[in-house]
Amino acid sequence: SFVTGTDTNVGKTVLSALLVAALDAVYWKPVQTGTLEGTDSESVRTWAGIPQERVVPERYRFVPPVSPHLAAREAGVHIALDAFDFPDMQSGLPWIVEGAGGVMVPLNERDLMRDLMRRLGLPVVVAARTALGTINHTLLTLAALREVRLNIRGVVLIGEENTENRRAIEHYGDVRVIGYIPRLPQIHRAALLEVFEKYFDREAFFTAQ
Repeated sequence: SFVTGTDTNVGKTVLSALLVAALDAVYWKPVQTGTLEGTDSESVRTWAGIPQERVVPERYRFVPPVSPHLAAREAGVHIALDAFDFPDMQSGLPWIVEGAGGVMVPLNERDLMRDLMRRLGLPVVVAARTALGTINHTLLTLAALREVRLNIRGVVLIGEENTENRRAIEHYGDVRVIGYIPRLPQIHRAALLEVFEKYFDREAFFTAQ
């Protein structure tokens, strides 16, 4: 699956670590910005408790915590869509690929994050907040994905439980909420696996889409 979010800092990396642990998957963050603050690859490896060889190196890494197109421009680099091919490794395992920011984040002067999703061809999982504002953000994200005919696996809600927002997203977004991540006092493999067992629709991740 390709993990995207309705916004930056919405919880994509925690969700990615959870899915890597639960699905015994390979993790790849194709574009990483803000490397001074640490990388999502390091976080996922630690939280999911997986060996380094299950983490694919980033294709592009940039120090400033800004949008990929700006970070690349400042570094004198052009992010090219055709540079993103699945690395040759560990075939047979599922993949969890994590985007940077949201669906419409620019990669260069022309291509957006959703163009990278189309190139890789994985079903998309949308990480969304449970809090106020999430209905609008989530519906806009779903519309942007559907505009380019991407396959949406479902939405995962992150934060304090909010039944009304969940119901509204499913109804107006014509989508299934396939998981929920509550606030976690500590993030580690056992906690993530417990959340998957308790709050996720296991079948949604094991059926071919």
